[in-house]
Amino acid sequence: MTAAALLARAETGARLSPNDALALAEFDDLAALMPVAAALRDAGHGNLVSYSKKVFIPLTQLCRDVCHYCTFAHSPRRGEPAYLDREQVLAIAQAGAKAGCKEALFTLGDKPELRYGAAREGLARLGHDTTLSYLAEMAALVLKETGLLPHLNPGVMSRDEIERLRAVSVSQGIMLESAAERLGRRGGPHFGSPDKQPARRLDCIAAAGEMAVPFTSGILIGIGETRRERIEALLALRELHERYGHIQEIIIQNFRAKPDTRMEAAPEPDEAEHLWTIAVARLIFGPAMNIQAPPNLMPDAIETMVAAGINDWGGVSPVTPDHVNPEAPWPALDLLAKRTADAGKLLLERLAIHPSYAQDPMRWLDPGLRTPVLRAIDAQGFARPDSWIAGAGTAPPVERPLTPTLSSQAGRGRAVEALQRVPSPRSRGEGQGEGLSDILDRATAGQTLSEADIIRLFEARGDEFDRVCAAADRLRRQVSGDTVTYVVTRNINYTNICYFRCQFCAFSKGKLSENLRGRPYNLDMDEIVRRSAEAWERGATEVCLQGGIHPEYTGATYLAVCRAIKEAVPGLHVHAFSPLEVWQGAKTLGRSLPDFLVELREAGLGSLPGTAAEILDDEIRAVICPDKVKTGEWLQVMEAAHRVGLRSTVTIMYGHVERYHHWARHLLRIRALQQRTGGFTEFVPLPFVPMEAPISLKGRSRLGPTFREAVLMHAVARLALHPVIPNIQASWVKLGPEGAAACLNAGCNDLGGTLMNESISRAAGASFGQEMPPEAMETLVRSLGRTPKQRTTLYRDPPPDRIAASFAAAPLSEPVNTPARKYERAAQGSVAAD
Repeated sequence: MTAAALLARAETGARLSPNDALALAEFDDLAALMPVAAALRDAGHGNLVSYSKKVFIPLTQLCRDVCHYCTFAHSPRRGEPAYLDREQVLAIAQAGAKAGCKEALFTLGDKPELRYGAAREGLARLGHDTTLSYLAEMAALVLKETGLLPHLNPGVMSRDEIERLRAVSVSQGIMLESAAERLGRRGGPHFGSPDKQPARRLDCIAAAGEMAVPFTSGILIGIGETRRERIEALLALRELHERYGHIQEIIIQNFRAKPDTRMEAAPEPDEAEHLWTIAVARLIFGPAMNIQAPPNLMPDAIETMVAAGINDWGGVSPVTPDHVNPEAPWPALDLLAKRTADAGKLLLERLAIHPSYAQDPMRWLDPGLRTPVLRAIDAQGFARPDSWIAGAGTAPPVERPLTPTLSSQAGRGRAVEALQRVPSPRSRGEGQGEGLSDILDRATAGQTLSEADIIRLFEARGDEFDRVCAAADRLRRQVSGDTVTYVVTRNINYTNICYFRCQFCAFSKGKLSENLRGRPYNLDMDEIVRRSAEAWERGATEVCLQGGIHPEYTGATYLAVCRAIKEAVPGLHVHAFSPLEVWQGAKTLGRSLPDFLVELREAGLGSLPGTAAEILDDEIRAVICPDKVKTGEWLQVMEAAHRVGLRSTVTIMYGHVERYHHWARHLLRIRALQQRTGGFTEFVPLPFVPMEAPISLKGRSRLGPTFREAVLMHAVARLALHPVIPNIQASWVKLGPEGAAACLNAGCNDLGGTLMNESISRAAGASFGQEMPPEAMETLVRSLGRTPKQRTTLYRDPPPDRIAASFAAAPLSEPVNTPARKYERAAQGSVAAD
């Protein structure tokens, strides 16, 4: 195969055969190699280059190996302890945690106790027989005391040792360095280093794969190997990864000659050699693999390394030096962000475990590590960037210090001469007509986006995030002008007794509930009517009723509630009953859905809240609400309601265990239904509030969406649902006033209801939710330079007397929640056991 044909095949993402890969050893045209590698990287990672903010803990610098280029390892020194003690380890970790690090990188020599009496004595004083036993204790200590996630580089390990360390680390690693056995012969860099035998290291990497350990490996270039030998090493790693899927990252590390080593005069690989190796690694491993180059070892080549196909800088520490390469300081993170931006990419923090592995904790993590990882990631698997949590009352972040505006100046003159002809890196899909600009144009034109399009919008960060939000807000202005609507309503949660076990719900109570905080209640009909009448007196046009699925309720209960309210307050719009309640009501009466919905309408039901949707994808519903209505059933209820003339809202509850593709499917399913029926009045994103939710208390969910994701959900909804759903609502209950304001500037035109009373979000731990009266609503809207306007449930103008009554309304009477003692349990305040 000619070189041109080989590159053309690689550019399609096709797997190169070993012979194809080895043929690259003779190909030296960087200007041809690098654009192909960059395009492959873009196909897998878009415009992101990641890094891990770490603290470096050199547990011991004793090692039984003697590598002739290494200054990290040394023999025992008089008066110097063989190991860091517990206090020293914890002090380093605490400094890292204080600086915002999330990774604790433990690097150490390979089993020094097999060579040095000083190591054995030091371990004995620490209460251990082996270095790896002490490492396990220290990793566990750091995790427990600081929350930093350990990544371990302890050298060659047995299967049992890997398994033991898996329980205290989110990832492990060992550099293959080279697959060339000859480098271990006399005169070679690995002579006298038994643990550098390639077969031993490959056996260790294979054992890690068998144990499902996210693993980092790579090669060290410039220590005497040939280009062909580098490719052979990369192919050996690829074969193991294809067998086990566990190699999360390939490092291409360049040799640095160090004083006082046998190789201090050895020539270092130049920039072109490093770039060639990076590009070839990308071609061999394809789009998805994370290819890393340490930024401190080739500091003048940041932009060109990006152009050669890397997507990761590895661990960078703001606290500790690179103890392996102490002569090479870490770049400051703000400078690294700028240099990465100059290369056309956005610097983004990850954990020690890469995103795709963090998103699959059941496979890749020990049970004791799943919760810390889930609580530290967003829906894409990257590190949460701030402390904002929906409903917690924390202020939204106000700046993005490590996301400078991207430029297209890849290389900035730092490349070798051949790179003069290399184009700037392309964003994922750019050039195939599927770039971000194209997606935004099609969304604005009202075209139905694909699932991949919507995922691409949710992945927007940095200036792309700004572009998506700006496009959504322009579209909002086009559709709704500068008016922000809201409805004066009262929420009545008529019972918190429920026999379903939704894992996100902290509201339901009773003998079968997961979370028993609070007392079970079941409102008397008189109390429901009293609250409705009081709402009318305070200017409400709507009363919104939802509750748990009480085991004694039937469809007749829901019909009676509607009749009682309409008889007492004929002008009040009854906005009630989620699709779950409708489904259960029809089932208990033996009615078809259309027949029961007609009965509800005739009894006074005006519209349905589109709750119980959560995520409209059965893969997720099987986790968070396995006994609830399925996706198809939810959609069936809504379609039937729309067909009999009942309008409804539609919601999404996001930020728990789902990913971006689930969000995209949800949006596409409701768009498709809306195109058939036109019955949805508005789309209401509801961020998951984790504080009291059972799935969160069990450590099995994320901490809700990040603030970026929360804002994007509203912006992307505006774009993906245009023009079929014209109203996008911000939930001030869950976002707080500041968060709602941000969403109003990202495509939203509605602030929802004043509520008067709200129990569901409050039960989940939200700080907001009781009432935002019209005065506060309108102050918030005007602060944004927008015009507030009251509306009815169906987006009509309320009568003037309703508006007048809503301002300066009398205080609410104390609500009476009728106790339901038969549904209480003695053991209040605990989460049900699995």
